[in-house]
Amino acid sequence: MSRSEWIRWPVIFCLGLALCLLTACSAEQIHTNSLKESKDYLRAGEQDMQRWREMKFGLFIHWGPVSLKGTEIGWSRGGERRGRTGTGSIPAEEYDNLYKQFNPIKFNADEWVQLAKDAGMKYLVFTSKHHDGFSMFDSKLTEYKITNSPFKRDVVKELADACHKAGLKLGYYHSPVDWYHPDYRTENHSRYIEFLHGQIRELCTNYGRLDIMWFDGLGGSAKDWDSENLFRTIRRLQPHIIINNRAGLPADHDTPEQRIGKFQHDRAWETCMTICRQWAWKPNDQMKSLKQCIQTLVSVVGGDGNLLFNVGPMPDGRIEPRQVERLREMGRWLKKYGRSIYGTRGGPFKTGSWGASTHKGKTIYIHILNWPGDTLTLPAIPKKIIASSVLTGGAATVKQTKEAIEISVPKAHQQELDTIIKLQLDGPANEIAPRALFSGSLAMAKKVTASNSFQNTPQYAPDKAVDDDPSTRWATDSGTKQAWLEVDLGKPMTFDRAIISEDFDRVQQFELQYKDGQQWRTFAEGTKIGQKLKLRFSPVTARYIRLNILKASEGPTIWEFQLFAPKK
Repeated sequence: MSRSEWIRWPVIFCLGLALCLLTACSAEQIHTNSLKESKDYLRAGEQDMQRWREMKFGLFIHWGPVSLKGTEIGWSRGGERRGRTGTGSIPAEEYDNLYKQFNPIKFNADEWVQLAKDAGMKYLVFTSKHHDGFSMFDSKLTEYKITNSPFKRDVVKELADACHKAGLKLGYYHSPVDWYHPDYRTENHSRYIEFLHGQIRELCTNYGRLDIMWFDGLGGSAKDWDSENLFRTIRRLQPHIIINNRAGLPADHDTPEQRIGKFQHDRAWETCMTICRQWAWKPNDQMKSLKQCIQTLVSVVGGDGNLLFNVGPMPDGRIEPRQVERLREMGRWLKKYGRSIYGTRGGPFKTGSWGASTHKGKTIYIHILNWPGDTLTLPAIPKKIIASSVLTGGAATVKQTKEAIEISVPKAHQQELDTIIKLQLDGPANEIAPRALFSGSLAMAKKVTASNSFQNTPQYAPDKAVDDDPSTRWATDSGTKQAWLEVDLGKPMTFDRAIISEDFDRVQQFELQYKDGQQWRTFAEGTKIGQKLKLRFSPVTARYIRLNILKASEGPTIWEFQLFAPKK
């Protein structure tokens, strides 16, 4: 072998070895990326989640041909509910043919989107398909759709175009449940899965950028919907999307429904709630007051969540004028005080009957929704308050010690909706661990019993009415017309005030009683309780106290039952 060949062979060998190593590294990198991709499709990216959390407030819209009847979407459909018990009030044949009369000629996507912006909302989620199986978009996979109605237009497309034009983030509610589809939960369910996945591909492909996918699987498992493959498809087509937790997987956020979620820092959440009582439009439905709307928003954001607030448009395509005005009232409030909502995080003081707090940077916003007296006392914090002001007008006296923070605002400057105090600190507020306020209720965490609780589930046990947590409640069984809640204070205590918070306004007559030997004696009574009822009465000294509900329209449910000692 010549000298040149001796030199050339080692060089070739080294180049070959390097190529093998490079190939091996590339294969390993591909394998690593594959593993990373296989995990990432289950969760949104941190930046996408951060952007979603900063928006705080969105518009939910439940709409379809059922608005012609003024009954609940999906649930009022009669016939078999495969996978569920019960049935609706409208015969399936009638319900399923409502679309043939559906012609909402006053629908205007730009007006809906402008209303969301006027309300201070940052995103919109629309029902592309509910449990009734009707598609509000021009799906190529079904004839049961809006473009086959007299209206003929693709509502989803018009809303998508309007949102994109206005810079409003867009999401779709899509039900994996489908009581109309012939293969749903039958021996041919696999064919239904193909249909479901196909419709999701249409939504993720045909309408531009999609920011949110909001499933409503009614407790179905990931296997029921083949959710892992479904998520993989969605995130491949819409890589910046946020997905909720109702398709059998935890996904990106929790979804407490028709209630304010608990204070939760470690996982994102979003309360979905109706502005009236029904998700779909109902004539003369009971609408929340501005106070209820604002205080719900504040309590949700103070608990570190988002609020997705629902309206149900009318059969002609318009959102009911009184709902429009209520949302615009919220928007006017947010124009003044939105800095204490948008882009903030909940805390450091946990939500309670008193109110909530939010923070951003070195600033804490104290939202006082219900003054417990002339002064609000907050737990001590390991940061110094260097300045304070009242965003809602007037002046506050703020006293900080090692034991507590005391805030006083003259009654003339205490606002009915929300008194907002701005506290500026000498360091970041997010370094302060969340802490709870003690409401002063003598009933807090005391032993409690009740006539019954909803299906005997711990989630609705009687102790939830005395836990000082506005996100939990004691609920009774459906059909309950009378009920009682009894608190054992442990020893005789004196009190002269009570606060009771009810959900759904079902109570029609009640009394408060204390036990005198073996006798129950009434010391206060009333009719409606509502969102928050404050009662004053002559001082009572007793160990056992009972909220006796004498008459209710339906199973009553109580958020909080509180008792307070006389003021010194």
